[in-house]
Amino acid sequence: MQLSDYIRDIQDFPKQGILFKDITPLLLSTKATHLAVDELYKKIESKKIDVVVGIESRGFFFGTLLAQKLTCGFVPVRKPNKLPAETTSQIYALEYGEDKLEIHTDAIKKGDRVLIHDDVLATGGTAEAVCKLVEKLGGEVVQCNFLMELSFLSGREKLKNHEVKAVITY
Repeated sequence: MQLSDYIRDIQDFPKQGILFKDITPLLLSTKATHLAVDELYKKIESKKIDVVVGIESRGFFFGTLLAQKLTCGFVPVRKPNKLPAETTSQIYALEYGEDKLEIHTDAIKKGDRVLIHDDVLATGGTAEAVCKLVEKLGGEVVQCNFLMELSFLSGREKLKNHEVKAVITY
């Protein structure tokens, strides 16, 4: 079984000129989902992790499953005004303009060893912002973990101070 067989390409989504990697078929298959979690786990299993941080929203799918397998907590990082308690935020650059992500201020404790997870590493701006949030709260980013990496977009460059692992590389 190849996980890439369960990822379909959607041309011109969410805008003209973008080839979107859709993981919905993977999520529909219990065998593919189990394999994806196992492969992601293999990338981190030898390291001690206190918290998995999942990036909104597709980072939640496998982030929670990884946290369960690692027997640690899960923390969501969300777009502004989606979290109910006190938050801290990080602004990051988009192709045109900027956006912001938030995390609960009590989600990461000083010294927590953190795995950051998302479905795809593209330009790296979102993951870089999440690394900054974790470090602002006193956490240590042990690794950034992705189901897919779009290597032609050079997202690793923004994460060069962190270990980066991906199951599938395009």
